[in-house]
Amino acid sequence: MRGDVGERLYSAPPEGFVAARDEAVAAAKEAGDLDAAREIAKLRKPTVAAWIVNLLAIQRPDLMGELVELSRALRAAQRDLKGPQLRELSAQRRQAVTSLVNEARKLALKADPALSRAKLPLGEVENTLTAALSDEDVATQVRSGRLVRAAAYAGFGEVPRPQLRLVTAGEEAVAPERPAQRAEDQTGPLERELAAARTAQKKAESDLERAVKAEQRGVDDLADIEAELAEVERRRAAAEEELSRRKLARKAAERAVATARRHTGDVEGALEALDPDRIGRAQSGE
Repeated sequence: MRGDVGERLYSAPPEGFVAARDEAVAAAKEAGDLDAAREIAKLRKPTVAAWIVNLLAIQRPDLMGELVELSRALRAAQRDLKGPQLRELSAQRRQAVTSLVNEARKLALKADPALSRAKLPLGEVENTLTAALSDEDVATQVRSGRLVRAAAYAGFGEVPRPQLRLVTAGEEAVAPERPAQRAEDQTGPLERELAAARTAQKKAESDLERAVKAEQRGVDDLADIEAELAEVERRRAAAEEELSRRKLARKAAERAVATARRHTGDVEGALEALDPDRIGRAQSGE
């Protein structure tokens, strides 16, 4: 049930997210599933760009699966520094991202026909999909269909190989002219530079992993705060409803008092008309 609720919430346009989430929380509480209610209350409203990416993940999981496979191939080629393969995969990456963005636009307009093409943040969608190709954590988040904000693409960070260039089909690699040297004289410096580059890459990836985890902690903290705010909002609505009920009760009591006073005055008037001295005697205690 929780998965169905999450899929429904993240498939719908973002402007109705909060109201739909609160309804789902109330329904879970009414059903006695307090754990589900707490989990649903923690779900965060996505940006429009994140919502569009979620549509892809939820409605076209086949395309997202292809994206994940391509991202793995790209990272493997990058680690192995396979230039031709990386060149080919980079071309596939551009084609894949373009196709996914076009499909995302169609899904968004179908989900909400009121949207115009100019209003869709397709640039953010493209950046997010491109980031998913370079970062496994981002790819996992994108494929989950629970993205709450667009991701930024900072580049794949390929380490350039000195004195080399990528060769396209039909070309031959032409080595620059240089004085004759022994093979060990040529490969030694390159191997040392490659080792240093891989060390730097490993450190950068470690820094990125820590940054992603720190960001996730921030996301979790914000989700907790939003859940608390949702509970406060629920209590405020209940208090307003109770106050309204008490105001109605007070007004009803005021009307009853006014009616009783009029009736008392009418009875006193009738008695006075029958016996003018009766009221005076009653008030004096006689």
